[in-house]
This record gives sequence, C-alpha cells and structure tokens, in this order.
Amino acid sequence: MKTRHCKQKSRKMKRSGDSEGEKRRKKRRLLQELGDQKIPFLGPSDRGFQQLWDSSYSGLVLRRSCSLPTELHARVQAALLTLRSKGCLLRDLVRVRDRDVFTAVSRALLGQPGHTYRYLDTRLFAIPWHSEEVEVKSQNCCDADLRAACKALWELNIFFCSDVSQNKEGDRLAQCVKTGEVEARQGEEADEESKHSEDSKHSEGGDSESRHSEEVDTESKHSEEWDVESKHSDEGCSSSKAEGGWGIESKLSSDEGEPAQAKQSELGSKHSEGKQPARTQTSSSTSETKLMETGSREKPVAELKHSLSGYHIEDEEEQVSAQSCSQPSPPEMCTGPVQFNVTLLNYMDPAAMTQLKEEPYYGMGKMAVGWHHDENLINHSPVAVYSYSYQDDKGQTGGSSEGSSSETVCWRIGLKVAWDIHTPGLTVPLQSGDCYYMRDDLNSTHQHCVLAGDCTRFSSTHRVAECSSGTLDYIQSRCKEALSNMSTDPETGSHSLLSLLPAMLQNCEEIHNEVEFEWLRQFWFQGRRYTRFCSWWSRPMEQLEKDWRLMETMTMLFLSLVEEEGRVGDSRRDLAETLLAALIDRQQQRQTWRERCHSSLAQTLPPEEAPVDRPFWGVDDSSMPLPFDLADIINRVESLLWRM
Repeated sequence: MKTRHCKQKSRKMKRSGDSEGEKRRKKRRLLQELGDQKIPFLGPSDRGFQQLWDSSYSGLVLRRSCSLPTELHARVQAALLTLRSKGCLLRDLVRVRDRDVFTAVSRALLGQPGHTYRYLDTRLFAIPWHSEEVEVKSQNCCDADLRAACKALWELNIFFCSDVSQNKEGDRLAQCVKTGEVEARQGEEADEESKHSEDSKHSEGGDSESRHSEEVDTESKHSEEWDVESKHSDEGCSSSKAEGGWGIESKLSSDEGEPAQAKQSELGSKHSEGKQPARTQTSSSTSETKLMETGSREKPVAELKHSLSGYHIEDEEEQVSAQSCSQPSPPEMCTGPVQFNVTLLNYMDPAAMTQLKEEPYYGMGKMAVGWHHDENLINHSPVAVYSYSYQDDKGQTGGSSEGSSSETVCWRIGLKVAWDIHTPGLTVPLQSGDCYYMRDDLNSTHQHCVLAGDCTRFSSTHRVAECSSGTLDYIQSRCKEALSNMSTDPETGSHSLLSLLPAMLQNCEEIHNEVEFEWLRQFWFQGRRYTRFCSWWSRPMEQLEKDWRLMETMTMLFLSLVEEEGRVGDSRRDLAETLLAALIDRQQQRQTWRERCHSSLAQTLPPEEAPVDRPFWGVDDSSMPLPFDLADIINRVESLLWRM
C-alpha cells in the first residue's frame, strides 16, 4: 500500500542521512589529523604559476580591463550602480541541508524574458534585459533608468557571447599580473639566472614539480570534505556556505557548500605558503624557503594521503550520486555558438559580510563564496564574469593597485581540481573591470571559490542556464496539458474529467504540484521584491494561480471519483493509490513551505522582502474546492484503501 511504502521510504532516507552524517564525522577527524598543515597553492608571483595554469587550469581565461571597450565599461558600471540604488540586489533565503540560510552576497537575475535560474532549492525569476528584440513587449514593466541598466547588461552579454569562444591562450599571465609586478618578477628572474648556469632557466619546472608532488599528498586531506560538502553550494551562503553544466563564480551556489567546521586562520599561521596571499610572495628567496618547507613536510603528508585513500573513492561516488539526483534527465550538451540566456548579478560588501570563513585547506584567505561547482547549467557551457570593484563613500576602491597601500587586499578567484590529490590550487587576482571565462569542462572537473578583498564588488556572471523546465513557456504548456483533461459545461459551468486513466490523472496531479511548489510558492517566498521595481512577472503569475485553482477543482473531481461507491475493482484501487501519493506529497510540501515562511530567519526581513505564504486559505473559504490542510482527506483515502 502507498502509505506503508511511504513510511518505509522515510525510514530508509533516515538511515541514509545517518550514513552521510557518519561520513562527515570521519572527514572532520581527518581534518583534525591534518593539524596545521596546508595544501600548497600558486599565485602570479610564484614560480610555476603560468605552467600550472596552462597545464591544469587551461579552461580559465582572464581578460584584462583594458581589453574591453571603454564605453562598455562606463555603461555596465553605471547599470550596476543603478540596480543597487533601486534596491534590486537582495540576499536570498536559500535551502542548504534542510535548513534555511541567507546568502552572504546580494543578487538579482537578469535574462531572457520568462527565464528562471534555480539553485539551492531557490528559483530566481529574471528581470528581462531590454534587448532590441523584446523592447516593445516589456517597455512598460519598469522605469526608464532600470530599462537602460538592463539593456547595458544585455550589451555586455552580447559582447561575451561573441568573445568567449575566441582563443585567448597567449595572454593569461599578462592579463593576470599588473605591469609593475611583471617587471619586478622579470628582474628577480634575471638576478636568479645570473647566479646559476643556463640550465637553471628550467628550474621553474623543477620547482613546480616539487610543489606538485607535495600537493598530491595534501589535497586529499582537505578537499574530500570540502568537495562533498559543497555539492550543495553555490552562491555564497553566510552561515553554512553551498546549480551541472557550464559554470563559474558565485555563488550556491551556486548557489557554495557548507564549509566544514574546520580550523580557522590560525591553522595556516605556521606555514607561509598557506598563510600569505600570492601577491606578497615576490622574492626568489621566499620561494626557495617555501619549497624547503614543502620538502620537510613530505613524509607526514604522504602518510595522510595513504590514510585518506579509501575516503577519496567513497566520496567521489557520493558526489556523482548527488549530481545525478539534481539532474534526473540526461544532461543537455552545449553545441554551436554560445548564447548566454541569464546573468546572475552579485554585490559583495566585505564590511557587511560578518561571517566570512577562512578558506580551510590552502590558507587562501577569507571566502566570500566557498568551493563549489555551479548548478543548473547546460553541460560544458562556459560562464563569463565581469568584475567591478565599487568605490564606496569613503573613497576605498581596491580596484587598482596603483597608488594604493601595500596592505590593500584585492578580490581573487581560487580554483582547484576536484577529486585530484596531485594538483596545486590556483589564485588569480581581479582588478576592477577585469573579466574571466570558464570554458570547456572546467566547471565539472574543477571547483572554484571567491576570495574577499577589502572593497565592495559587483560581478555579473553570464550563464547558459538549463531551462528545459525553467521558463514561463514551459510551465504554461504544462498547465495547458493538465487542463486539457477537464471539460466545462458552457451552460451550467460545471466541470468534469475527460480521461479517467490512472496514468493521465497521475500526470495531472504531478503538474498540479509542480505549479504550486516550483512556481507559485517559489515566487511568493521571495516576497514582493519583483513587483516593487519590475512588473513583468505579475500578470503571468496571476494566470498561473488561476490555472492552479482549476487544478484544485480537478483534484476534487478525482477524489469524488475515488469515493464513488458504485466503482469497484482494481481500477478503483489504482486510482485511490495514485491520488493518495499525490496528496501526501502535497501535504508534506505545504507544511515545509509554511514553516519556511514563518521561520525566525524569515521574520528578520523587512515586510517588502519577507516571504509570503501564498497560496493559503482558511477553512471557511468557500471559493476553494478543497481545504488547505489535506490531513482529513488523506485519512479518508487511506481508510478506503484499507477496506478494499
């Protein structure tokens, strides 16, 4: 019977959860065994940096600010400031490991009209960018300033679509290091070459190999917990940090994982390469010292690698399973010219991000967004990111190192190869106006994080979102499919079901649940943020709610059919079991959404941003064909099945 099956399934899920908890405890013990050691990583001033980038991170391409049109910079940066001033950038209340957390970053989604982007059990609804093709249709949904801002980001999107496929292999390092840093490094290398034989020109490769082998042993110690924990992560969650496809940058998210409760910055204080940001590691003597330290740690690191080998395989299987659960259908592959359909805008103010955690494995610094793969993207699609360091009221910018204090910390991206204990991590600094692309399979084979700088920062992350079930056209077609099974008498207005086949009725109930929980409740859980500055979604959501109300009527007709005493046999049992499964699912999800809407975290939001528990109706609402609370109806159907 369905009810017995549901209870057995619940017990099985509980046992599975216990198993995952035990795995997390094992990983924490491994982190304790690791102690104060850190996995090596390379920055621009480290020997072997360029070689490491070329060999292990070739899917990452950096475009320096000066290589973009000046006029485009001006329009995009003005647009980002406009969106912030209008209150469009807001923190999301997302779901990580069955609990709600706020994202550390504030964000908004722009994109093709009717598109959505889903991460961390949260569906964002795109403000339409006002391209020339849709200008007439959506010109009245927001004011002129917001329309201009959206159009500027569409122009940036068009630039990225044409540029991301270009071959930028030759200027990665030049784009990454400022001119003064390059000159300083060249001077250091010249001095080094004058002290050694000509063969020493190739010592960079040897140094890289030395660090390389050491990282082989160390990454397993740290990344196992981080990789698996962050499968739920995407876009920078504040208290317990977390969509498969072509992706980069933050987020769950993106949007980022739930960092392990591991050691804080003091863990890296005993080893310079774990503690010092890459930009400060400039002298050759410092590099030599770090390599000596690496060699001295080689034996214990190797021992830890051996102790972790069993967990490596187990965790990798767990991650693959988790990814397959989030993508039940075969992944769509990106072919042809790149067409980014959405951009996820992020605003990050490190002064307001009070719960930033130290990067626990490499000692890279404070993380605004933890290690993660991006979700809900077309497989092997690229992501293009525009980074803008925002000059705040105090005149603090951090966007360029010229004329700034040597203590200024710039924003950086960190990368590591997922499930690889051989490859060092990489950090790349970002100056204001810089862009970077993550191409090919980099998002699926690597993880990335965002390391906080001193200043506030915007990013515009352009993506090819997997929208097979995430567009307004899609859900409207699903509504039409379900409602085609109901007829309405033109004279009396009474309704009846056309097909009584269990498979047809089951499909209608599944669509019913999809509309309610993937669209209506997702939309209203984010408060009235969309209607405050853009009305594009207002009318479509009103129509979806009307369609959903008709589906409530269809469920009432389905219930009447099941309870009809004259109907006997296996057909009635099949119908009752089908209905019961849909009702139990609906009741459980309604309870979950009610709890989320009334949680203590939700109550901290201002009224215009606070979740709205909608649709909801009381027991005395005669306009609704069925009650909100389905417990009594579920009991009736269960009792009927027991009597059969």
